[in-house]
Amino acid sequence: MASYDTHMKKYRMFLKDAENPEVSIPLRIEAYFQAAFHLIEAVAALHNVHINKHKLVRRVLEQHPEIFGEDSEEVWRAFQTIENQIRPGQVYGGRIDGEALRKTEELFRRIRRIAEKRLKGVSSLDEGGVRIRL
Repeated sequence: MASYDTHMKKYRMFLKDAENPEVSIPLRIEAYFQAAFHLIEAVAALHNVHINKHKLVRRVLEQHPEIFGEDSEEVWRAFQTIENQIRPGQVYGGRIDGEALRKTEELFRRIRRIAEKRLKGVSSLDEGGVRIRL
């Protein structure tokens, strides 16, 4: 499960940046996007499925409903809203918007809540390489 552990490590790394108020709003939104992607990838890895590219999240989740079950659509819709509606304007455009950050946080929390149901009882390596149970 090296892939699972790698994705969980990246998830925690990006989440730490996303939650850091010292980081700019556009970079925090980007970090939430990356954290969400790696969290989705971690859950997929438990099913021996690898998404590999953020543009493929919807397609892979639709092809593999066993990953998130009845919550699949909610996961990919929340992820795509961050990816296609919020992130481009904040990261590439000229606008910096605290409301966009709030919406991103809300969408990320939805993804995390669903993913945590699938990860309950699964172990993962922490930052120091120690195996912990989620």
